Amino acid sequence: MLTNSIHEVLENAAAAMQALKQYVPEQKAVFLRSVATEIDALGDALLQQAATETNLSIERLRGERARTTGQLNLFADMLMEGSWVEAVIDTALPNRTPPKPDLRRMLFSIGPIVVFGASNFPFAYSTAGGDTASALAAGCPVIVKAHPAHPATSQMVFQAIQTAIQKNNMPLYTVQHVTDSSFEAGKALVQHPLTAGVGFTGSLSGGRALYNYAVEREKPIPVFAEMGSINPVLLLPDAMKEKTAAIAKEYAASIVLGMGQFCTNPGLILCIKNEQLTIFLQELSRQIEASIPAAMLHEGIHQAYFTKMKNALLQKGVMLLQQSKTALHPMDALPTVAVVDATVFLNNPLLKEEVFGPYSLIVQCSDIQELLGVWKTVSGQLTTSIMGTENDFVNFPEIALIATEIAGRIVFNGVPTGVEVCPAMVHGGPYPACTDSRFTAVGIHAVKRWVRPVAFQNAPESLLPAELKNSNPYKIWRMVNNQLTKEAIVS
Repeated sequence: MLTNSIHEVLENAAAAMQALKQYVPEQKAVFLRSVATEIDALGDALLQQAATETNLSIERLRGERARTTGQLNLFADMLMEGSWVEAVIDTALPNRTPPKPDLRRMLFSIGPIVVFGASNFPFAYSTAGGDTASALAAGCPVIVKAHPAHPATSQMVFQAIQTAIQKNNMPLYTVQHVTDSSFEAGKALVQHPLTAGVGFTGSLSGGRALYNYAVEREKPIPVFAEMGSINPVLLLPDAMKEKTAAIAKEYAASIVLGMGQFCTNPGLILCIKNEQLTIFLQELSRQIEASIPAAMLHEGIHQAYFTKMKNALLQKGVMLLQQSKTALHPMDALPTVAVVDATVFLNNPLLKEEVFGPYSLIVQCSDIQELLGVWKTVSGQLTTSIMGTENDFVNFPEIALIATEIAGRIVFNGVPTGVEVCPAMVHGGPYPACTDSRFTAVGIHAVKRWVRPVAFQNAPESLLPAELKNSNPYKIWRMVNNQLTKEAIVS
């Protein structure tokens, strides 16, 4: 029964894919804006439902919904601007020896995409979140596998999408909704021959399982999985001298924000053992002790947090620095910070594993060389943050190049929590943060996960896509004979 139902879903998606090929960019852009409008039209009822299912505050959810609708509109803007297709044209040189053919290339959608909703972002990384929005912008139909942690919220958003589909005469199966939460359903979706790609945000074990399913296929497909991170923070010497207490307060707030349920939570802080560190630890301890525990998203995350946090604290050489007050409710987390020496950290791989929740480990290093050495061992991060002064940056110029090998986003004098949705954002990084570090899951460049380049050689003008025609009807930026231009090509 499962195989038959999944097969029907993918057959429907494949039919929608063929229909979507006939839609022009403006139609797709209007549809994305309409989805955003319909989600907003659900009003407080959507926020209240999400709050009931996730324990997140109405205020947090209101901001997340705005981010979700904002990125839908951002992709609509991208479609209307048009240059995202990366049109490149090299016109023929028939008199050259040998003759040079006319070559024109651009990006094309790859086919039906399966999106696995995330538990910690019921809007922004779920039914109408970034994976769905970017795939739709690319011209791909989407099958959303709803996360079991917030099924009613997912269904409400799906109905908003369906309303937008009807109002804009989009193919009926442009977006489909699968509520079966079994592992078998997930595997069947990934391994169905009509599935062309997969988007996932969640745990390393979950993302790796989907990746393995994909490579087992007769025709392997890409899986773009964002699988978490410990987001190492460097506290450089001069910055610690200037603003020790301020840094401690800033990072304590980042650790407990949203009860640490962000993939960009600062789970590792690297510093040099000296008198400034003593002040830092004292202030950080005060801030964590004063923090107020709050409910986590669901029982599974709550249980996993306490299991991993307690296991980390049981490791030889790890010392509990501070824990917040006793939980008042069964689902509350306890914000926790611990301390370990660099030599112990380097010899225990478990200490590099993510503890998803309000937890951070401070690694005490003997000097800057040891600090940089520890930093280099934790590659594969979404972010890395550097707290320093201009003197620090002059004294240690190598940190910028090291950082590019470690993470997809490098934060200077700030916290990693908070991901701006804009074209310049990179939300990705080397494995195990992501399965493919060449792409971002946030911002308009996320669309490039769902496309592939196609070149036309000596094609008749009448058969070329509009973006590659001589007349350039959409007036987009194109690279024509190595020159960036919007001008038409005159024969």
